[in-house]
Amino acid sequence: MNAVEVDLLILGAGPVGLFGAYYAGVRGLKVAVADSLSQVGGQVTAMYPEKQIFDIAGFPAVSGRRLIGNLVEQAAPYDPLYLLGQEAQQLDRVPRAGEPDLLVVKTSTGTEIAAGTVVITGGIGTFAPRPLAAGEGFLGKGLEYFVPSSAEYAGKDVVVVGGGDSAVDWALMLQPIAASVTIVHRREAFRAHSGSVEQLKTSPVQIIVNAQVTTTKGGEQLEAIEVAVKGESETRTLTCHKLVAALGFTANLGPLRDWGMELHDNRQLVVDSAMRTNVPGIFAAGDITHYDGKVRLIAVGFGEVATAVNNAAVHLDPAAPLFPGHSTDNPAPVPVPA
Repeated sequence: MNAVEVDLLILGAGPVGLFGAYYAGVRGLKVAVADSLSQVGGQVTAMYPEKQIFDIAGFPAVSGRRLIGNLVEQAAPYDPLYLLGQEAQQLDRVPRAGEPDLLVVKTSTGTEIAAGTVVITGGIGTFAPRPLAAGEGFLGKGLEYFVPSSAEYAGKDVVVVGGGDSAVDWALMLQPIAASVTIVHRREAFRAHSGSVEQLKTSPVQIIVNAQVTTTKGGEQLEAIEVAVKGESETRTLTCHKLVAALGFTANLGPLRDWGMELHDNRQLVVDSAMRTNVPGIFAAGDITHYDGKVRLIAVGFGEVATAVNNAAVHLDPAAPLFPGHSTDNPAPVPVPA
């Protein structure tokens, strides 16, 4: 596929982008969703698909995997086009008489996507895990940076490195099924949510603080690690079949920086109350945006992307209503089981 033409292009296939695909369908827009990752779900799928999420309205608790599956199902009746595993790179404008400029986005695979408007829902942008230098030789052979499935950790001795939300969440998630779980953090205090840290401290997870992994050992697969603890003269040797490095991520906007949009703190896109950027035809929603009073929650992003899509619809057709009515007035078609 080398050329695609749609009414609206969504950049980012995380929860907010997927809800945007649904809402674009509600507005009767032909939509494409592009993402640099090879699967939908963004950070939720890549980092915590089995973690329970508690702040989605209407769900006392929902796993990341189920949330993404539900969002894909919700958008499916409108047949969005998914363009995965390709990063948006170059933006060109093609003037059109009597209509808004056509925005042509070229991706890393050579695909050209022509759209009347663009909504950017790229979360924190393109992200990559910070490497664990001592373990890189066992990457894919015991060392992992994500935990997409807990099944392969069953009955294994697991060490999680890090002190943020991902590290603590993964340690707590794996503890019931692993033979043992140890968390190693280079500082005394954890950065994770205080409630999760308290749960960690009362769990069977072994906690080693003021410590760093210095050596990894094994043959074809990881078998053990050495940990240097501040104040101890000798390193500790831990049996370790699975080493999860949750050291955080480096994230950047990549080529989006060159599209002329106003940035906040060199990381977020500045938007107004209509979720417009300063570049005509380009809107944004979710964690990638900034405005006074911004709160970074998935639930907030859902509302923002509905606002962005509605205003994008008016950008495409100034005669269109900003608010199309409630979904109960015109419900989505329900797929008929085969």
